[in-house]
Amino acid sequence: MTTASGGPGGVTGEEWSAAVEAVRGLAPGADGDEVQLICHVNPDGDALGSMLGFALALRKSGITRLRATFPGEFELPVPYQSLPGVDLLVPESGAFEAPKAVITFDVAAESRLGGLVRLLDAPCVIVVDHHASNTRFGRLNLVDPRAAATSVVVEGLLTRLDVPLDAEIAECLYVALATDTGSFKFDMTTPEVHELAARLIATGISPGDISRRIFDTRPFGAMKLAGDVLGRAALDPAAAAGHGMVWTYATLDDLRRYGQRPYVLDSLIDPIRSVAEADVAVVVKQTGDDEWAVSLRSKGAVDVSAVAVALGGGGHRFAAGFTGHGTPGDVVTAVRARLEDHLL
Repeated sequence: MTTASGGPGGVTGEEWSAAVEAVRGLAPGADGDEVQLICHVNPDGDALGSMLGFALALRKSGITRLRATFPGEFELPVPYQSLPGVDLLVPESGAFEAPKAVITFDVAAESRLGGLVRLLDAPCVIVVDHHASNTRFGRLNLVDPRAAATSVVVEGLLTRLDVPLDAEIAECLYVALATDTGSFKFDMTTPEVHELAARLIATGISPGDISRRIFDTRPFGAMKLAGDVLGRAALDPAAAAGHGMVWTYATLDDLRRYGQRPYVLDSLIDPIRSVAEADVAVVVKQTGDDEWAVSLRSKGAVDVSAVAVALGGGGHRFAAGFTGHGTPGDVVTAVRARLEDHLL
């Protein structure tokens, strides 16, 4: 079988069969088995879309003892607040205490689960992901590093479960697919990715409306904040053995000054990575005292996943991240020191 990554599936037939058997073995109905779905901290479109799309499919199949959550502050980024299935979301404190099954989405490592890691002692733990750095911490692991998004793996599982796509499931998966392929412009946008997108659109969803909501709508304050952050960008042409690095940072004070939430910073990596003189782009976003969420991108000269793993994070060859500590300068110095070790 081929996936939307365009190559042979990274999930074996035995792994698919075991996951299908486990999901089909869950007892439906009001008195059925409790199923807890979890995506990673600070969820993005692929994490939320994949999780909620699968949640809707489970509910459609009769699984009603069902909750979805993510660790940390329970605040959904505004672009995702109208996703179908958000009624299934609960804060971390509202998760089942002892679910029969736990299914994680877009979670590359246990560290991305925060306090919800305690639920991994459930009888059934299924990991659904596409990160090459995934540590395969589940009892069953559906991990395909060649898939363009976690939603691709979800769609493969739904196909094997004989759950047909409807418009609500499709909208969630389309949001997930579009966000993780950068509106279908990243290298992993294969013919199979477009074929999947076509199947999702055929359910009746509107890609134009979705794109305007997800990619093209931001508060005025977010635009002003972006001007400040882009204005402090710095270029280091000698980094990565002369391939170049560009970087910038955003603080909690920046967010407070313009009355914005952290999610508005996520899109800033795109204008930074467009700099012609740099292969590597770095955006350092403050999350606490001396703590920073770091986004890394590469145009092809550096494996930023390997850089991120070396610094305690993970991701893909050309898009990765980690949590840094100290000052922004400290964080960027640590990144720069590892770039030449991971040239492609």
